[in-house]
Amino acid sequence: QVQLEEFGGGSVEAGGSLRLSCAASGSISNINSMGWFRQVPGKRRELVAVLISGGSTNYIDRVKGRFTITGDTAKNTVYLQMNSLKPEDTAVYYCNLRTYVRDGYQNYWGQGTQVTVSS
Repeated sequence: QVQLEEFGGGSVEAGGSLRLSCAASGSISNINSMGWFRQVPGKRRELVAVLISGGSTNYIDRVKGRFTITGDTAKNTVYLQMNSLKPEDTAVYYCNLRTYVRDGYQNYWGQGTQVTVSS
């Protein structure tokens, strides 16, 4: 059983900062990546940033230069530092852990944490 626990959501004014944290526990092996997704009502969940095992990172264009993902996949932890927040960053943010399995990948999700940015 794999569990992901998230911390750090909240409400800030535009231009403010928040830091999200995620720790995974349980029977974990063969990690491909850890990352953050977000979702607003009525829209698909979208990838925000990902930390690949080995250290490389990827971001969606809308957050480049403002968000930074860090962590250690060997320690099952990932963080998202969010600066210069905008109202359009308002969403539920989900931590994701992806592992290799024989036929592809297995995804695990946290419960989600609300981030609200007011103008």
